[in-house]
Amino acid sequence: MFTGIITDIGIVETVEHNGKDTRLVISTGYDVLLIKIGASVACNGTCLTVMSKKKNLLVFDASYETLKKTAIGTWKKGARVNLEQAMKMGEEFGGHIVTGHIDGVGKIISRKPAGKSADFLISFPAKLKKFIAAKGSVVLNGVSLTVNEVQGNEFRVTIIPHTLKHTVFCDLQPGEAVSIEVDILARYVARILEVK
Repeated sequence: MFTGIITDIGIVETVEHNGKDTRLVISTGYDVLLIKIGASVACNGTCLTVMSKKKNLLVFDASYETLKKTAIGTWKKGARVNLEQAMKMGEEFGGHIVTGHIDGVGKIISRKPAGKSADFLISFPAKLKKFIAAKGSVVLNGVSLTVNEVQGNEFRVTIIPHTLKHTVFCDLQPGEAVSIEVDILARYVARILEVK
């Protein structure tokens, strides 16, 4: 489990395709000695398992299913990615409950200044419409955000200066893909209403 509060920005060092799977090597500012093999790290919001490590590098495998459901397939060498280690008991819970299980890929429609902040308009797959609500929570590339408004298959979020500075949102531009995780509470309420 994660909170959607980014604690490092990693750099994709290599992307190796092996059949339907992909091996990712990401450099990080984390103390890699303290991260166990098999640990979960959210990489742009996608929960990935540490397969090996060396110096400042973490190695992950992304399955075909992960590549199909997330924006990881667009990553290239040099890409910057948001990183968050799994929650530990007793730590501050600053964002919201984040699983690292991506629900779909959206697209940045526009980015506009809003004072020192930035407004992002995001399009999303129609299948997610029932899960995204104004003033509800959503995760974009691993960042816990509040939805400002929803119209059709688009929603708007405002990224404050601190988040712009400390996440990859400072780099993101219209046309780029973002991994979306809907709020887990919305997911379960929708499921309860479906089951009779």
